Amino acid sequence: MKYIENRTFDEERALYHTKDAVVRNCRFAGPADGESFLKESENITAENCYMDLRYPLWHVSGLTVTDSEMTERCRAAIWYSKNVHLARCRMHGIKALRECENIELCGNEIVSPEFGWRCKRVRVEGGRIESEYAFFETEDLSAEGIEFHGKYAFQYTKNVEIANSRFCTKDAFWHSENVTVKDSVIDGEYLGWYSNGLTHINCHIRGTQPLCYCKDLTLVDCTTEDADLAFEYSDVRAEIKGEILSVKNPLRGRIVADRIGEVVTSGCKYPSSAEVITRR
Repeated sequence: MKYIENRTFDEERALYHTKDAVVRNCRFAGPADGESFLKESENITAENCYMDLRYPLWHVSGLTVTDSEMTERCRAAIWYSKNVHLARCRMHGIKALRECENIELCGNEIVSPEFGWRCKRVRVEGGRIESEYAFFETEDLSAEGIEFHGKYAFQYTKNVEIANSRFCTKDAFWHSENVTVKDSVIDGEYLGWYSNGLTHINCHIRGTQPLCYCKDLTLVDCTTEDADLAFEYSDVRAEIKGEILSVKNPLRGRIVADRIGEVVTSGCKYPSSAEVITRR
């Protein structure tokens, strides 16, 4: 292994096509304002580094980054890379991760609009993510113990498993396929519209007009809050603990709750065969 330590780089492609290296306590910043400082590299470990330049880690194969900072100026930090592990990092640049494969994110602080687009095989453990559009069209993703803040999370995702997490979002999981969320809190409007195979288990769902136009929707031992006009034109099997404010024109399936404030059946475009049952 080659060791590159305690240095500052600001030129264009400063460490381009570097192989088998540990980059430690280095700064990528300066007046030359160069781009792509580790592009096309292989088997790189970066420790305690400060990255303030654009497009640093494109087309990298085998990358571990720990205890490092990627600033707001570190735009589009990791694209087209594979076998990437990031732990305890701060990623604050726009479009920080895109079209990558085999990604592990552990305990990071991520503030990045359009984060994690079109990636495959992603695992997220802990940490905080703030992103307006996160994980768009990403496949084979698992996440546990994350805190998410943003608007349009996990749209068009496929094969996703999430547990013990908290979401403050809007329009999450739209058009998603084969997604399971367990033991989590989802706080946001218009959850899961147009999804196919979306399952919530022991989740608390808060917000207006959730889960409409869904196919193969399942809720097991979930609770709702401020959930009005729920399940419109959805194929749904739901077991709800507590109250749903209102249910509107579910397409088919079975909805069971302790209390349902109102069942709206007017203005239905499609014939409904769904059962709506109150326990009390």
